[in-house]
Amino acid sequence: MQYVVIAYDFTDEKAWDRRLTARPEHAKLVESKYKAGEFLYGGGIQNDSGKSIGSVIIVDFPTKEDLDNWLKVEPFVVGKVWERIDIQPFRVGNVFMERIPK
Repeated sequence: MQYVVIAYDFTDEKAWDRRLTARPEHAKLVESKYKAGEFLYGGGIQNDSGKSIGSVIIVDFPTKEDLDNWLKVEPFVVGKVWERIDIQPFRVGNVFMERIPK
Protein backbone atom coordinates (compact mmCIF):
# COMPACT_ATOMS: atom_id res chain seq x y z
CA MET A 1 0.00 0.00 0.00
CA GLN A 2 1.33 3.40 -0.90
CA TYR A 3 1.33 6.30 1.54
CA VAL A 4 2.43 9.91 1.56
CA VAL A 5 4.35 10.76 4.71
CA ILE A 6 4.61 14.47 5.48
CA ALA A 7 6.79 15.16 8.49
CA TYR A 8 7.44 18.55 10.05
CA ASP A 9 10.54 19.26 12.11
CA PHE A 10 10.61 20.57 15.63
CA THR A 11 11.26 24.32 15.74
CA ASP A 12 13.21 24.68 18.99
CA GLU A 13 16.74 26.09 19.01
CA LYS A 14 18.35 22.60 18.98
CA ALA A 15 16.18 21.21 16.16
CA TRP A 16 18.66 21.94 13.36
CA ASP A 17 21.52 20.30 15.29
CA ARG A 18 19.42 17.17 15.85
CA ARG A 19 18.63 17.03 12.11
CA LEU A 20 22.31 17.27 11.21
CA THR A 21 23.22 14.60 13.76
CA ALA A 22 20.54 12.15 12.57
CA ARG A 23 20.98 12.83 8.85
CA PRO A 24 23.73 10.27 8.04
CA GLU A 25 21.76 7.38 9.56
CA HIS A 26 18.54 8.67 7.99
CA ALA A 27 20.24 8.76 4.57
CA LYS A 28 21.50 5.17 4.97
CA LEU A 29 18.02 3.96 5.88
CA VAL A 30 16.43 5.89 3.00
CA GLU A 31 18.87 4.31 0.55
CA SER A 32 18.19 0.79 1.82
CA LYS A 33 14.42 1.33 1.75
CA TYR A 34 14.67 2.76 -1.78
CA LYS A 35 16.67 -0.24 -2.99
CA ALA A 36 14.08 -2.53 -1.38
CA GLY A 37 11.31 -0.73 -3.29
CA GLU A 38 9.68 0.59 -0.12
CA PHE A 39 10.57 4.25 -0.70
CA LEU A 40 9.49 5.62 -4.05
CA TYR A 41 10.20 9.34 -3.82
CA GLY A 42 11.20 11.78 -1.14
CA GLY A 43 12.75 15.07 -0.30
CA GLY A 44 13.03 17.93 2.12
CA ILE A 45 10.44 20.60 2.73
CA GLN A 46 12.25 23.94 2.74
CA ASN A 47 11.49 27.35 4.12
CA ASP A 48 11.92 30.59 2.13
CA SER A 49 15.64 30.61 3.02
CA GLY A 50 16.20 27.10 1.66
CA LYS A 51 16.58 25.48 5.08
CA SER A 52 14.99 22.06 5.61
CA ILE A 53 11.98 22.17 7.90
CA GLY A 54 10.51 18.75 7.20
CA SER A 55 10.24 15.88 4.78
CA VAL A 56 7.87 14.34 2.26
CA ILE A 57 8.26 10.66 1.41
CA ILE A 58 6.11 8.47 -0.81
CA VAL A 59 6.40 4.93 0.50
CA ASP A 60 5.10 1.54 -0.59
CA PHE A 61 4.83 -0.98 2.25
CA PRO A 62 2.95 -4.29 2.20
CA THR A 63 0.99 -3.26 5.31
CA LYS A 64 0.43 -0.26 7.55
CA GLU A 65 2.16 -2.27 10.28
CA ASP A 66 5.32 -2.34 8.13
CA LEU A 67 5.14 1.45 7.79
CA ASP A 68 4.70 1.78 11.56
CA ASN A 69 7.70 -0.51 12.14
CA TRP A 70 9.85 1.72 9.91
CA LEU A 71 8.84 4.78 11.92
CA LYS A 72 9.92 3.04 15.15
CA VAL A 73 13.53 2.94 13.88
CA GLU A 74 13.60 5.99 11.59
CA PRO A 75 16.50 8.19 12.79
CA PHE A 76 14.48 11.38 12.32
CA VAL A 77 11.84 9.98 14.69
CA VAL A 78 14.24 8.41 17.19
CA GLY A 79 16.44 11.54 17.09
CA LYS A 80 13.49 13.87 17.66
CA VAL A 81 13.86 15.68 14.33
CA TRP A 82 10.26 15.20 13.21
CA GLU A 83 7.71 16.71 15.57
CA ARG A 84 4.53 16.02 13.61
CA ILE A 85 3.93 13.30 11.03
CA ASP A 86 0.89 13.15 8.77
CA ILE A 87 0.34 9.84 6.94
CA GLN A 88 -2.30 9.37 4.27
CA PRO A 89 -3.01 6.54 1.82
CA PHE A 90 -1.69 7.54 -1.59
CA ARG A 91 -1.59 6.22 -5.11
CA VAL A 92 1.29 7.12 -7.38
CA GLY A 93 0.09 7.66 -10.93
CA ASN A 94 0.96 4.94 -13.42
CA VAL A 95 3.15 7.21 -15.54
CA PHE A 96 5.37 7.91 -12.51
CA MET A 97 5.59 4.24 -11.52
CA GLU A 98 7.37 3.53 -14.81
CA ARG A 99 10.44 5.29 -13.34
CA ILE A 100 10.59 3.16 -10.20
CA PRO A 101 13.47 0.66 -10.33
CA LYS A 102 12.40 -2.93 -9.96
